[in-house]
Amino acid sequence: YMRQKFATLFIAMSMFFGSLNIVFGNDLKKAIEAYKRGDFKTTVAYFKLLAEKGDKLGQYNLGVMYALGQGVPKDNKMAFKWYTKAAEQGYVNAQYNLGIMYDRGQGMPRDYKMAVKWYTKAAEQGFANAQLNLGIMYVHGRGVTQDDKMAVKLYTKAAEQGFANAQLELGLMYQLGRGVPQDNKMAYKWYTK
Repeated sequence: YMRQKFATLFIAMSMFFGSLNIVFGNDLKKAIEAYKRGDFKTTVAYFKLLAEKGDKLGQYNLGVMYALGQGVPKDNKMAFKWYTKAAEQGYVNAQYNLGIMYDRGQGMPRDYKMAVKWYTKAAEQGFANAQLNLGIMYVHGRGVTQDDKMAVKLYTKAAEQGFANAQLELGLMYQLGRGVPQDNKMAYKWYTK
């Protein structure tokens, strides 16, 4: 899943940022070109240049390279370090990835409260995956007080963006009557979207 997300990120980055050489210089463009060629060591070198200049995209993508072990040895602690730098600058993908790392205990001890913190930051920016994961935290009372109504609210936000996993979870909440009145018609609606 992370590899697919990373490839999608690069396609989006190359379309959107490819012409922004004035802002980012050639480093981002060169990193993307190297990645497309499968030259991960060169990709890492360019992302490192960007990251060390404080560029949040460089920091995030360097974190991804460490998380996947592409061009560098796989290292969750280094991924965590670079995700944190990008997340602190408000980069939503990095905030979400930090939430996952805290949730799973990757690169640091598991910490549900910190997972909730980072999922919340990403969810507030409308990131559907974070809304879903934060909803799951509320359903299970991990790092927050258990609250089915809040979970339904979060699942709804993500489901309305067309996120299938959130639609499934929301359908289940309606089917079971958790956080909402039990309603099989609404459950069916969300199961079949």
